[in-house]
Amino acid sequence: MEGPFVGAPILIAGVQTNSASDSPFMKTKPNALKGGDFRDFLKAQGILPEVESRALKQAISLQLEQLLKEQALTKTQMAARMKTSRAAVDRLLDASNSSVTLNTLGKAARVLGSKLKIELVPA
Repeated sequence: MEGPFVGAPILIAGVQTNSASDSPFMKTKPNALKGGDFRDFLKAQGILPEVESRALKQAISLQLEQLLKEQALTKTQMAARMKTSRAAVDRLLDASNSSVTLNTLGKAARVLGSKLKIELVPA
């Protein structure tokens, strides 16, 4: 690196150092999760189950939206075929709404020519 300030001492909050990384103000705490994965981080934060539930609902909502699109069905048509309200279909397709029943998911799957598969896997 070139320039008039290269190698010049750095003054940070009244403390002179030779580089910003030498400053006591630039030190960081060691990361206890360094080398871990994102699931470990979420677990340490106590939010892993909630995040997994939201991700699962989002994945289901995206699949349902895709099937609706492929079959050129409107939400109103889907609601009529499911014998439910348009508002119920909106809740089903809302990725942020994780309160959906297995019965509703099963109806939606049947209406769209699919089967619902639920599986328990080791944690």
